[in-house]
Amino acid sequence: MGKKLFVVSVMLMTLIFSMSVVSMAEELVFGYAVQDLGNQYWVTVADGVKDKADELGIDVVVLDARTDSSRELSNVEDLIQKKVDAILLSPWDPGAAVSSVEAANRAGIPVFVLDIGVDAGEIETFIVSDNLEGGRIAGEYLADLIEEEGEAAHIQCQLGYKIPALRGEGFTEVMNEKGISIVAKQPADSQRAMGMTVMQNMLQAHPEIDVVFSENDEMALGAYEAVRAARLEDKVKIVGFDGTGDALESIKEGKLFGTVAQQPYKMGEMGVEAAVNFLNGEELPEVTYVPVRLITRDNVE
Repeated sequence: MGKKLFVVSVMLMTLIFSMSVVSMAEELVFGYAVQDLGNQYWVTVADGVKDKADELGIDVVVLDARTDSSRELSNVEDLIQKKVDAILLSPWDPGAAVSSVEAANRAGIPVFVLDIGVDAGEIETFIVSDNLEGGRIAGEYLADLIEEEGEAAHIQCQLGYKIPALRGEGFTEVMNEKGISIVAKQPADSQRAMGMTVMQNMLQAHPEIDVVFSENDEMALGAYEAVRAARLEDKVKIVGFDGTGDALESIKEGKLFGTVAQQPYKMGEMGVEAAVNFLNGEELPEVTYVPVRLITRDNVE
């Protein structure tokens, strides 16, 4: 009789615990402070956040900084005022974002950073692609396209951004190993229009450029427009980074030669899952890497 009572008690405790977890999930509200919903990549990350939250019965508030660090801080302060249970953050500027993280820290709200790091402040985990390896993958592919002979150009995101800089570092390592000169390197601030302008300047100064690595797809798409305008689309081969829908379509159309695809939707999902796991008492790793893969004209779907 005592054994049966013990079993029933354990079953009841398990049921109560399960119900409390479900109840907690139903009552949770998360905030996602994203850097730029004018960029398709971040739209996809936000979709992953929203869909996973919806699947788990969690309300989510998404606020767009629109490439403005001051607005980003205001957005985080708004989320703090709303008393959200967790803040997911993809900052515009890693240095400026410290104020946002510290504000959340003071409010006792856990912070989970997606893709773009922060220079200081307490975060629970950093979910990010293996950017160094991704840059190397792009470099190897571009080197193969020109049989390791020719001139290369490198279009950067904002200077001082550690994550995209790792992509450039990986690309540069391979170019140096292959003996391919990088004759032009310039930032285009992650923007398509800037990518076009920068590429125009590069081609004017170095008309013999053969391959271009862009640290994101938006700049790569802009660079292609400059190449097309110069009627060099049959010569200059461009590879981007992110795997956005626009980039994949461009590859299908025979414009871009490739992109190193992140998994932005999966990253958004993982951010929500990490927050839920943390609130359930799980210990999280300092960094969680999301795999990347090369998409070219040969394997694009």
